Amino acid sequence: MYLKWIFYSLILMLILSACGHHKADQLQLKIYATSDVHGALFPYDLVNDRETNTSLAQVYEYLSQEREKSDAEVILLDNGDILQGDPLVYYSNFEKTDNTHICADVMNFMAYDAATVGNHDIEPGHEVYDKLVKEFNFPWLAANAVRNSDGKPYFQPYSIIEKQGVKVAVLGIITPAIPKWLPEKIWSGMHFEPMIESAEKWIKIINEKEQADFVIGLFHSGAGEEQKSELSHENASILVAKQVSGFDMIICGHDHRERISWFKNPEKKNVLVINPKNKAEFLAEVIVDLSWNKVKKVYDKTLHPKLVEIKNVQSSKAYVDHFASRFKEVEAYVSREVGRFERSISAKDAMFGDSPFMDLIQNIQMDLTDAEVSFAAPLSFNATIDSGQLQVRDLFKLYRYENLLYTMNLSGKEIKDFLEFSYKDWFQQMKSAKDPMLYISAADKGSKLSTLYFNYDSAEGIDYTLDISKPYGDRVSILGMSSGEKFDENRSYKVALNSYRGNGGGDHLTKGSGLSKEELNSRLINSTTKDLRYYLMKWIEKKGTVDIECNHNWKVVPEKWHATASKREYELLYGN
Repeated sequence: MYLKWIFYSLILMLILSACGHHKADQLQLKIYATSDVHGALFPYDLVNDRETNTSLAQVYEYLSQEREKSDAEVILLDNGDILQGDPLVYYSNFEKTDNTHICADVMNFMAYDAATVGNHDIEPGHEVYDKLVKEFNFPWLAANAVRNSDGKPYFQPYSIIEKQGVKVAVLGIITPAIPKWLPEKIWSGMHFEPMIESAEKWIKIINEKEQADFVIGLFHSGAGEEQKSELSHENASILVAKQVSGFDMIICGHDHRERISWFKNPEKKNVLVINPKNKAEFLAEVIVDLSWNKVKKVYDKTLHPKLVEIKNVQSSKAYVDHFASRFKEVEAYVSREVGRFERSISAKDAMFGDSPFMDLIQNIQMDLTDAEVSFAAPLSFNATIDSGQLQVRDLFKLYRYENLLYTMNLSGKEIKDFLEFSYKDWFQQMKSAKDPMLYISAADKGSKLSTLYFNYDSAEGIDYTLDISKPYGDRVSILGMSSGEKFDENRSYKVALNSYRGNGGGDHLTKGSGLSKEELNSRLINSTTKDLRYYLMKWIEKKGTVDIECNHNWKVVPEKWHATASKREYELLYGN
């Protein structure tokens, strides 16, 4: 009887052993990641009506070749911001919403394993991103986007991907700076925890609950600065790598800068930080060699990172053919005629002063809101819209982002301080016509602006001068309302501006006008329900023919300095 009991016990042990979790002794992983694709789903620029050499069609071709090999297990990840930046995604976001979203179709076809939500994926609103959570065949992650109702993550916090018994944990974190840019109704029901705080909390849970063999941080946040900074910082990927133990590698994004670098965590272990830039220009590739250490009972890990330049890869015919009908449908949409321009306009002129390009946007904003003053900045560095028939695609040149249109109450003093702040990082203080005027730095291919042109706000509705010989705080002189009425710094004015600026983006209203976040909310009079581009299109359709003229309501003085420097620096930035 005793021998029989031993025999059956051994049999049971063998069965349990066979059914149990078995890890490979040696395993190679190939981890691939895209980030900030911004609608680059096809090798074609629908806005400028021309072919391109980077898109997910090329990424899919490269991946298909790698998946055909039998030397490694492939994992494919995306790091957010795919839902904005191209008519293809705009069409699914707002125009044809009854079908499966094109990003769900594409990413499911490509067999992504996991992805992180980006700030521009939140921007289209609840209807869009809540729908996509259901349509994706993979988890969409954001551990630090927390529901207000119960304190649990609004999106799935992490995912476990198992390959030959090896458990790979992917923790998704989104930049917590979203409330600074987007209206609360777009992200209602949640708040965003600081990245380091969230990473510490979830890495502990992953260690205790999952016992993962390899941990990836999939962070829609820029690399950021290497020194210690505030925990709620927009770009904190390096800070997490250096201050939170447990990550083997971190894929970052958001800042559109390619990067491969290494940092020591608190346990003095190496952590890889890699960023594949944007628009599918690069594909992050990390080959991971795992070897089971029988003494330490963990894997020894060797990482070989590189950035694959996608322009060198052909488009996948299978991919392009599969989505041809979706592409043609959007191509027909952007080719629809909406009006006519009597003369050409260019964003290039807007870098140097008042321009027809900006006056068009400013006047439409004032017309739509009945505002007394309008603030706006160029959202493109070199967009040109030719005279003649205007198509839907041209509206994407005129206005790149899906901002809402706000109307707010600001005092005359706050308007003046807003403009002082805007021009501070736009025009330098000059002592002669020979001095640099704009902030321009040398680049690999010529020269470029070293400050952000989408923060170059000017005003409409008031007449004023900018004196570039004077210091910050004394440069803007408001002469009066363009209507002829007196401008009063103590009076309250109705001001039109986009939602990014109205929520504090760029710091014009906070550091410039001196308003707190709470005051921004209380100053809001009205907000559109749809994006500003939609209303621009409807305004132009109603007008039919638009003749844009610059009214020169503001000018830069001394005028001779400005003219001399503008000619010189235009050639630096754009050529002859």
